[in-house]
Amino acid sequence: MQTFKLMATCAAGIEAVTATELKQLGYQVEVRNGMVLFTGTVADIIKTNLWLRTADRIKIIVGEFEAQTFDDLFEGTKALSWERLIPMDGQFPVAGRSKKSLLHSVPDVQAITKKAIATKLATFYHRRTRLPETGGLYPLEVRIVKNHVVELLDTTGPSLFKRGYRVAKGEAPLKENMAAALVLLTNWHPETMPFLDPMCGSGTIPIEAAMIARNIAPGSKRSFAFEAWDWISPDLVATARVEAQAAVTEPGALQIQASDVNGEMINHAKVNAEAMGLLHDIQFKQLAVQDFHTDERDGVVVTNPPYGQRLGDQAAATKLYQALGAVFRPLTSWSKYFLTSDLNFEVAYGEIATKRRKLYNGQIRTDYFQYWSNHR
Repeated sequence: MQTFKLMATCAAGIEAVTATELKQLGYQVEVRNGMVLFTGTVADIIKTNLWLRTADRIKIIVGEFEAQTFDDLFEGTKALSWERLIPMDGQFPVAGRSKKSLLHSVPDVQAITKKAIATKLATFYHRRTRLPETGGLYPLEVRIVKNHVVELLDTTGPSLFKRGYRVAKGEAPLKENMAAALVLLTNWHPETMPFLDPMCGSGTIPIEAAMIARNIAPGSKRSFAFEAWDWISPDLVATARVEAQAAVTEPGALQIQASDVNGEMINHAKVNAEAMGLLHDIQFKQLAVQDFHTDERDGVVVTNPPYGQRLGDQAAATKLYQALGAVFRPLTSWSKYFLTSDLNFEVAYGEIATKRRKLYNGQIRTDYFQYWSNHR
């Protein structure tokens, strides 16, 4: 079976989390900014799309070469084995990006790349007229950094954060793969430790936590671009999906709590949890942060409080951070994790974090403020 060079793309700051996921799935990895490289077969393309919680997409590295002129780009592209990937009627839109390179016009880079691939395919398929592009979708990307060209085929389609369970959306929801990363960066052990998101919004963090606890493949309820490709066996995909379903565990009574001051958001969260079959694994409650209290020990708090970026919101955000501190600082046996773009969070919360980790929530630079328990 053919082996491919593969790239798992991910948000800046969580490359190590994605790399750990891949290692746990049995792959050797190379970590770079915003991506983790590995090798695999068709079966591995299917497996990683189904199972990676923190990645954005799985891409095939079709080839790479140096290019300082458009002739270099055309000939380098044409030399690659496109006929092994794209059928005669395949649709192959080309996205592009260029950074610190002589070929800096992205529209021209895209057009030349497209022309080179079309020329290669027309020769191979003995076509004198234009290729029909009426079949399956093969999303391509050309990246040029410092005159080094990397040409990619996206196997995923819509980003992996689109799990298929977010039926009801709230305001500025956290992406599912980022929520999963926040959980995986904690010391939570689902079998023995309570878990809480006190500002759960539409429920993304507790739902991702429950999926991790139950070993539910995050891609199990969605489709992928590769499923329309004639060189990937539907039987292979079906087998991988059956195996993923068989891997789901019943860990007993999970102690996952999710609350929010907004009752409508709690309703949204319940709808989303139900869509993933996890409604009975999460205890949802309408509750203001300052009204939370517990006698439980050794728990984990993970939450994504409002950032207060809009004019007039900063004072409200600061007041909320103060309430978080008042409620959670005394819970010294608990570990607490807060994601916010407010770099003054620690001042309002009233305690310096054990560790801060810079993460990007979309285009927003944020910090993950981590307060470890006193017995960690």
